[in-house]
Amino acid sequence: KSLMTAKSKNETIEAYPVSVALVQNEKVTNNLELVGTITAYNDVAIVSEAQGRVVKVLAQVGDYKSAGSILFQLDDELKLEAYKTAEVNYLKSKKDYERYDALYKGKSVTDAQYEQAKLAYQASESQYVLAKREYNDTKITNPISGIVTARIVDLGNYVNKASIVANVVDISKLKVKLNVAEKDAFKLKAGDDVEVSTDVYPGVKLNGKISSISSKADEAHTYPVEIILANSKDHPLKSGMFGRVSFTSIQKNDLLVMPREALVGSIKDAKVFVVEHGIAKMKNVLIGNAFENWLEIKGGLNPGDKIVVNGQNNLQDNDKVIEKK
Repeated sequence: KSLMTAKSKNETIEAYPVSVALVQNEKVTNNLELVGTITAYNDVAIVSEAQGRVVKVLAQVGDYKSAGSILFQLDDELKLEAYKTAEVNYLKSKKDYERYDALYKGKSVTDAQYEQAKLAYQASESQYVLAKREYNDTKITNPISGIVTARIVDLGNYVNKASIVANVVDISKLKVKLNVAEKDAFKLKAGDDVEVSTDVYPGVKLNGKISSISSKADEAHTYPVEIILANSKDHPLKSGMFGRVSFTSIQKNDLLVMPREALVGSIKDAKVFVVEHGIAKMKNVLIGNAFENWLEIKGGLNPGDKIVVNGQNNLQDNDKVIEKK
């Protein structure tokens, strides 16, 4: 019995062999790719500001029209005559006012006569501006440079005021609209670079920038994000396509990390064994993002800490350990 007791004492493990690694900063890859919808940078419904019969159609679907170009001409015969009459009255009242102004300064006319001339001039000026605007509104123009995607009216149609007559889109630049989860929204900021790819052009990546991130989430707790990119001449895109967005600004970050195999317990209640002077001490760790082989350390450890990555299953707090070479 005494021999067996002595033998068991000699076989008592005084230190556990373990493998260790150092806590350090690493460049880790955080791939965030989302699919969004490509839309025109500007999409405008052209509205008529006058009413009348269409006498000229100067736009066809698919035509490129520069800003200010005429798309439709309405019947302007009556508006033109009203404009000419208003212009004559305006010029006459302007000259009358200038004469009365000179006479008034020489005290040759009364205050009442001067005020009457001044009011007549101001009234005719307003009528002139109104008549000119109504005449110009018979020419329905394009407010932006872009491509006509729809034409609602034809030659001879009668157009009412405020009715939509055409649609024009500007696709020289494009927007990509998508929604980002709340955990990723705070990693992004306006101005960050992104890469956009499509199934239409496999392997082709187009460069864009984040233009805006909404401060308000939708019902699914995701945040709308808009991305701007120039439309490529070599690989042109169209509004309504799907685009795959890779957020390159957050792909590589210098983070304090530890190997995933060092974790004891769950990520929410994470613990590790830290080796100090041959003693394994259990410490609580706050874990951030999880990557393929790494866990981001938000608190509890410092760079250079020596942690157990193999053999921790046999350990208890304050056990002696031997580092395996």
